[in-house]
Amino acid sequence: MKITRILTHPGGAHKDEFLACCVLAAIHGCEIQRCEPEQADLDDESTAVVDVGGEHDPERSNFDHHQFPRDHEPICALSLVLMDLGIYEDARNFCDWLETAERFDVTGPISTAKWLGMEREALARLVSPIDITLLRRFAKTSSLGAGEPLYEVMRWVGEDILEFVQSLKKRLEFVAANAVIWEVGELKVLFMPRTDPMPEEASAGLGRYLESIGMDKEVAGMVYPDRRGSGYGLSRFNDDPRLDFNRIETEEDVHFAHARGFVAKTSASAEGRLRELLALAEVG
Repeated sequence: MKITRILTHPGGAHKDEFLACCVLAAIHGCEIQRCEPEQADLDDESTAVVDVGGEHDPERSNFDHHQFPRDHEPICALSLVLMDLGIYEDARNFCDWLETAERFDVTGPISTAKWLGMEREALARLVSPIDITLLRRFAKTSSLGAGEPLYEVMRWVGEDILEFVQSLKKRLEFVAANAVIWEVGELKVLFMPRTDPMPEEASAGLGRYLESIGMDKEVAGMVYPDRRGSGYGLSRFNDDPRLDFNRIETEEDVHFAHARGFVAKTSASAEGRLRELLALAEVG
């Protein structure tokens, strides 16, 4: 069904309906209206009714969660839209922020802070002025359409969410088909070889891949193609202290080593030499 209008509630704006509208705007490019729905809106399959209306009926393009019982698993309007698109599970796996956003919207800041294991005040300190401004400006509108600055920002946000979720799944499949685990001394290191064609971000998805195969607690470092040259980047994984790349900064084929020792760049491309550099960087 082609959506020709997105409708969400007026008044204060929250992250869940804002992001849900972003995703829908990215797909359909239609007007967003902020008003209370009438029955005709709920019955109109071409109108996506988001976070209001008391119905979750994706066949009629209705995406509200407020009618769910108190003990229902926390899901928000964005969750329902992602479910309808068939990418919710991937989004939950790849977007670390999503479950927090769901809980914040459904259970509030105090409960969410407790779930995160932090004080309520600490959670407040993580709020970005970007969030504040976008939600405040969205709350002040009654309608938004293509070409308006806020609408185009929302469309960018939606496009990036969709692209991240959809491309990361493909990226993980690519990594699984090409990456190998090296054993260097006492360490395990993930090696991503140079391929043709090369992904735009050669190191993207490597950490997620290690999590997916249950090796994120075992691997100490990663080696991956340097997108700025023909060599490789070497980095700690999860800031593992067993690797210090300051130890190789004087090697002729190492052209960069960060002062804090967590990453280095080398022109070397031969497997033997890369293993040698890792051995030299190992903290005994």
